[in-house]
Amino acid sequence: MIGSLFVSSRVSRLRALSSALLVTLLGLSAASAHEVIPTIADMRVDGDRIVFDLRANLESFVAGVDLSETNDTDLSAEAASYDSLRALDPDALAAQFGAFWPQMAAAIMLHADDVALVPELDSVTVPPIGNPELLRTSGLTFSAALPAGTTAVDFGWTAALGAIVLRQMDVPEPYDGYLDNGATSGPIALAGGDRATGWETFVNYIPVGFDHILPKGLDHILFVLGLFFLAAQAGPLVLQISLFTLAHTITLALAALGYVSIPGEIVEPLIAASIVFVAVENIFTRQVSRWRPYVIFGFGLLHGLGFASVLGEFGLPQETFVAALIGFNVGVEAGQLAVIAFMFLCVWQAIRIDRGANEVAQGFALYAVLFAAAVALIALNPPMLVALLENPVWVFAAPLAAIFALSGLSIAMRDQIDAYRRIVTIPASAAIAAVGAFWVVERVFL
Repeated sequence: MIGSLFVSSRVSRLRALSSALLVTLLGLSAASAHEVIPTIADMRVDGDRIVFDLRANLESFVAGVDLSETNDTDLSAEAASYDSLRALDPDALAAQFGAFWPQMAAAIMLHADDVALVPELDSVTVPPIGNPELLRTSGLTFSAALPAGTTAVDFGWTAALGAIVLRQMDVPEPYDGYLDNGATSGPIALAGGDRATGWETFVNYIPVGFDHILPKGLDHILFVLGLFFLAAQAGPLVLQISLFTLAHTITLALAALGYVSIPGEIVEPLIAASIVFVAVENIFTRQVSRWRPYVIFGFGLLHGLGFASVLGEFGLPQETFVAALIGFNVGVEAGQLAVIAFMFLCVWQAIRIDRGANEVAQGFALYAVLFAAAVALIALNPPMLVALLENPVWVFAAPLAAIFALSGLSIAMRDQIDAYRRIVTIPASAAIAAVGAFWVVERVFL
């Protein structure tokens, strides 16, 4: 009796410590108020000049944030500089950007029929300071003289300036493209006619949707992981993911078509609250309840509105709207499935042993290697991986290291009833719930 109480107490302490560890690591990873968004650029011809009207976050440009390596300015080495610029009034920031313009102009690649053009800054429009915890989107216009007889232009900029949505204006069948990682548009006919086909648009928007989940969609990642940690079995998990997919597809389409419009100030806190609900339920229930699928469907409707806000920023091409919408949604689903598949691979050995597999030595060795690899990646912070994740490696590797450690601990405690659930599922769910609760507070009050 005393022995069992001692073991139960030890498990409870371990669970509390592991929950605190995961909360700390996920909290460090998730406290994001300055999420990076693509620049929107509208290109048009005005007389003998090619003109670009941009909506962009100027603070990140001036601060020197490498937007190819982060999706949140708070996580960059230039965060302090960014914050000081974000606090400037419109005139002061416009002046700072004017001084910075020669550096930006040098990073822009603009050619007319293979002739390099020199972009000139025409105007800068900066909105009021507003809430300094949110990104400020400013407007700027630059242009360049076109040589006589120019028929096509090629545009792009260096990867450090981030992704750009380039849209050709005032011509039939206009070009519309998403340029990332320093890609250029290729020749764009000034007379029009470069509109992508439906198939090309579908294919082009798949990576946009995927990127919104991995690596940018941490709130959606945590929600999907909340589904996974309760039901790591195929049947219940497929049911939940299918309902979630159906629901967010419905609202994504309705919102993108303009039939539904709910302010982000309402949608984003509710998305965070959905994360809390799913994670907390994981702690107090052992299996998918008969009413949970209906709740998941409702939360899917909310997340669809969140996805729609991203498409609203891009401005879907009207002529190939359906293809873009479907491509984006396919990318989102691929991202969600990738999250589930990856986490399944991470914990599958611990689950097998918890279910009675005689693979203890193999499990200890596997999680020791995985834990060491995660720690090594954090220490090395490889530039290629930073660019791929668009964040410092620790943002993803630190929580994974904790999962590997907890999985190994659950193997060590395998003689206890529900060791995996008590040592991995409950602490992970508690950490996810804590981050979701922080986001609720942040999105409502901060």
